[in-house]
Amino acid sequence: MHKKSTTEEIDSIDDQSLRVRWTGLPVVALAGRPNVGKSTLFNRLLHKRKAIVDPMPGVTRDPIESEWRLEGAEAPVLLVDTGGLKLERNELEDRVADKSWDYIRRADLVLFIVDAVNITPEDEEFSALLRRYADKVVLVVNKADSPERDTRAWTHASWGYKAMAFVSAEHGRNIGELEELILARLDWSKASAVDEEHGDIRLAIMGKPNVGKSTLLNRLLGEEKSIVNDMPGTTRDVVEGRFSWKGKAFTVLDTAGMRRKSKVTESVEYYSVNRAIKTLDRADVVILMIDASEGLSEQDKKIVKLATDKGRGVIFALNKWDTIPKIKNSFEAARDKLQFFFGQMAYAPVLPLSAKDGEGVDKLMSTALSMFGQLTRRVETSRLNKAARDWVEATPPPVGARARFKFRYATQVSVNPIKFAFFVTRPDAVSESYVSFLRNKIRSELGFTLVPLELDLRASRKRFEDLERG
Repeated sequence: MHKKSTTEEIDSIDDQSLRVRWTGLPVVALAGRPNVGKSTLFNRLLHKRKAIVDPMPGVTRDPIESEWRLEGAEAPVLLVDTGGLKLERNELEDRVADKSWDYIRRADLVLFIVDAVNITPEDEEFSALLRRYADKVVLVVNKADSPERDTRAWTHASWGYKAMAFVSAEHGRNIGELEELILARLDWSKASAVDEEHGDIRLAIMGKPNVGKSTLLNRLLGEEKSIVNDMPGTTRDVVEGRFSWKGKAFTVLDTAGMRRKSKVTESVEYYSVNRAIKTLDRADVVILMIDASEGLSEQDKKIVKLATDKGRGVIFALNKWDTIPKIKNSFEAARDKLQFFFGQMAYAPVLPLSAKDGEGVDKLMSTALSMFGQLTRRVETSRLNKAARDWVEATPPPVGARARFKFRYATQVSVNPIKFAFFVTRPDAVSESYVSFLRNKIRSELGFTLVPLELDLRASRKRFEDLERG
């Protein structure tokens, strides 16, 4: 077994493996009234909790898409969990229904989900409405937890759908049979795979409820992917979409608004907020949306801390800037106030934005692109060590017995997040102020002006020149 030398370890790069992006995948849409188990089945098929499940009807509002690896298939399936269809609807529920029917029309296969033991007039009505798509509908009778319930479920055969399946999404009963039924009815002839060297740049749109997150998502995608409504908390699941800007591929994630814990009253909202926080693990850049007319909140500060702790780039977007009176230096004043509020984050860009009108979107995207470039930037080890020696020689640490140490060598540990390690004789002797000095030097002179970076001190008696000779 080959053992890496120290210099090989220093120069090793944690490159991302090639990712595959699919186009032309067959679309399978899950449809039905609220609370029949659509999201439970969606999660069961994916083998993960991607959609929020709660006994409260109407939890899913925006359609949730995910690539699904169906056993025996030559390529993935695009699986879509749609919002619940209702006969009596308010304005928001009308928007939910419109998007659900749009996916039903476009889908290659529709899983019409009903409850095995609770048939309602809504089920009867939607069965009639779906009959025009009968050739691509599979009637899925859910909550058929036992063979005894199958007998009752056969009453649904009177609706005239040729393809039927009796399942229990919660317990996994007959899921294999349903998958075989789906596999036999799909066509992958239009599917094609594209290798991407680094995959999409992933943007997470975060902020308080009703600051314009979904409006920005729809603006970037050029379609109403996420429902926009004046009622705070409209978005519950994480809604995502892909788009291209100046030849670069992006995935954008619209998250639920985050409020103070004392105001999070529904369990659905609790899970929505937790899902939003976990989105940080998938993101490269966080766009923190702030209502320019309302200013900052403690929740904004918490979002930023969570993001920077994970090494994510953060862009402060002062949305609804078009509503701010045009007073000289008003933006500069707002920017200075924000940077004062966040203390050590003077490096993070602050931008005016009107997601509704599109003003400032190009600047936002160019900044996100530059930020991603810095997050994936790697400095040559020899250049880093020369620069570090120059900094220490030009600005030596404070003199004193307790503060005495010698710099040995430095290495960049990782990209995205950016991490460096400086090896010194006595790490405990290096003051926090001197660490800040070195961090600022890395940021300003090595091209990391927009992103957070971590600097770790480690003990070593060896010099970089000795490691190179070794």
